[in-house]
Amino acid sequence: MAEKNKVVLSFDQAISQLEDVVQELEGGGLSLEKALELFAKGIELSRICNRNLQAAEQRIAILTKDEGEGLFLEDIDSLPATSEGNRSGF
Repeated sequence: MAEKNKVVLSFDQAISQLEDVVQELEGGGLSLEKALELFAKGIELSRICNRNLQAAEQRIAILTKDEGEGLFLEDIDSLPATSEGNRSGF
């Protein structure tokens, strides 16, 4: 059962905390226990960021007119990528 009071972080909050964790780990001088604790926190923050990005990707769609003047949503993944890896139209 999911915890009712679980804190939900936005992408910006999670990435900011992840940057702090990385800086602390890169600074060195940590005990093994503290380093492992930070590493585990970093993994969880990374997963939160990934879930937020996946959710955003699922919501991104291009509104396109079909031949019958009806409208349909085309997922961004179905568009061809440019040489820079971006989807056309962006």
